[in-house]
Parts: sequence; structure tokens; C-alpha cells
Amino acid sequence: MAFVGGIQWRGEEARHANARWCVRRLAAGVPERACRGAAAVWGTRMSAMGAQAEAGSAAATAAVRKRFVALKADAFRHPVDVQATRILRSLFVLEFALRRMLAVVEYAFYLDNLSSSVLVSDRQLPEVHTLLKDACEILCIEEVPQLYIRSNPVPNAYTMAFQGKQPSIVVHSSLVDMLSPAELQAVIAHELGHLKCEHGVWVTMANLVMLFTQTFGGTLAARLTDAMNLALMQWLRAAELTCDRAALLVAQDPNVVVSVLMKLSGGAVNNLSSQLNVKEYIRQVEMFETASKNPLGRLFRRGMTEGLSHPLPVLRVKELVQYSKSSEYKALIGSTATTR
Repeated sequence: MAFVGGIQWRGEEARHANARWCVRRLAAGVPERACRGAAAVWGTRMSAMGAQAEAGSAAATAAVRKRFVALKADAFRHPVDVQATRILRSLFVLEFALRRMLAVVEYAFYLDNLSSSVLVSDRQLPEVHTLLKDACEILCIEEVPQLYIRSNPVPNAYTMAFQGKQPSIVVHSSLVDMLSPAELQAVIAHELGHLKCEHGVWVTMANLVMLFTQTFGGTLAARLTDAMNLALMQWLRAAELTCDRAALLVAQDPNVVVSVLMKLSGGAVNNLSSQLNVKEYIRQVEMFETASKNPLGRLFRRGMTEGLSHPLPVLRVKELVQYSKSSEYKALIGSTATTR
């Protein structure tokens, strides 16, 4: 992976490193003219050092990937996600009211993003915008959401959409720094999965049902609420697995998505990132599975996961690898009508 600062510069990756450097400077308030001038200097250096590698990288970028036709969210949802969503869809009156009420929240997030982030477009970080549009096309998302890069030292990405008028994805600059272009697109695809499955709406509905039950239900309802909370957390974890599947449908290479999870677990130190090994990380997943099979291991594993909204990284890798080998995934990939 290329890093601004001269540690490693390799062809197309160097260009993306240059773009990421500009993101950080813009987000930090550096005038755009100054950023462009510095970027031009970096661009000259990178061109001299990466011309030969550029040709090979371009060939890899042009690799054929499947395009889906009329892809539905339920086609790749995790089974637990499917079940919970079907239950909440039956509460259509609550859904209608909730979408109208949360439109105000959605607009507040829109203003916050405009005020404190960099909005990606075909004229602002166009290469990142191309990654977004390409992922939307693969996942059959007609309305391309807004994508913002926000300066933040905590690697993270999230999405916001309730009524659908201002759907948006926010990616922190520290996460952009860690990832290759293919990995960044996988992160974007994961967030697009949340939008396509409308997880924001359904999770908010579930929380409101729990709040109502807890407030008006008495002692019996309090016990029921505890059980509902465990079920909600299980659903949230399953929703993340659903969106990892969306990332795989775009990347169409499990190693790309596994690499993202590996970097989120261990970071990507500038001068050591090239030594990160996806196969070894998958072997680490197998070690965790073996270590948590005995009674004590199962007890600790349950305690580690019950209160989490996201599955443990190693369990996400396990689920993703299993899904990539499943007949379900292979049938979905095989059913596509177009390639490009």
C-alpha cells in the first residue's frame, strides 16, 4: 500500500495515496489551492517512481466483475436479519409514522456533514466517487447516496437514511489512510448494504417497540425487554454480517473484505502494512474456533459477544469465508446477466 511521506510508492496506489493526503488537508481546513499545489509536487514524484507499476495496476483494475440485475436485499441478507425484518415490516403503520418523524434527524445529519466533512463528487475526489458509483451499480442501487470524508483519528464508517431524501455515507479519514482502493470500495459497499436493507429504519423501530414495552408493561414486560434486548443485539450483529456479504458481492474476492477486517483489528502501520498476511489471519480465525470449543472457551466467547452490536472480527471473517464458499453465493454470482 502506498503512503504519503515516501515510504512506499507503487503506481496507481500512489495516486490514491495522494488523493487521501488531500482529503486530510482539506478536512483539516487547508485552502484548496495550497492543497493542489502540494499535491502537484507529490504527483511529479510519484509519476517518476510508479510509471511501470501503473500499467500492471490498470490491468488488474480492469478485471471482469459480475453485474447483478434487479438485485433484492433479501437475496443476500443473513437469515437472522431476514426474520427480524419480516416481523417489523408487519408494523407498517409504525413504519410510516417513523419515517416522517425521523426526516428531521436525517436533515440534521445532512447539515452536519456539509459543515464538517468533504463531500465526494465527480469534481471532488473523483476516483473515490467512481468507486462509489461502481459499487452502487453492482448492488442495483439507483440513487447514488452522498459520500463524505470526515477528519477523525478513529477508523470508522457509518450511514444515515430514514426517509430516503438525504441518504449519506461517512468515512473517517483515518480509515481511508489504512486501505487500498479495492478495500475502500468494500467499506463503501458495506455501508451501501445498510442503505439497501434500510437497517436504520428497522433498528429504530425495534428500539421504539422495546421502549414502549419497558415503559408500559410492568414487571413481566421488564423481563421480556431483557430478552428483546438480547435478540436486538443478535440482530444488529446479523445486520453487519449481511453488509459484509454486500461488500463481498462488490469486491467478488473474499480476501479483499478479510483484509479490511484484519486492518481494522490490527491497524496498518505505515512501514509494516505490506507484511500483513490475509491467509495467516484466516488461520488465526481457525485458532480462535479451536480455542473456544471447550466449555470454558464457549463461556468466554458468549460473554465477549452478547453485548456487542458488531460481531467479533474473527467471527465476521469466519462467516464471510463460509458465505463465499456457499451454494447460495455461487448461485447468486452465477445468476448475473452481465459482466464488465
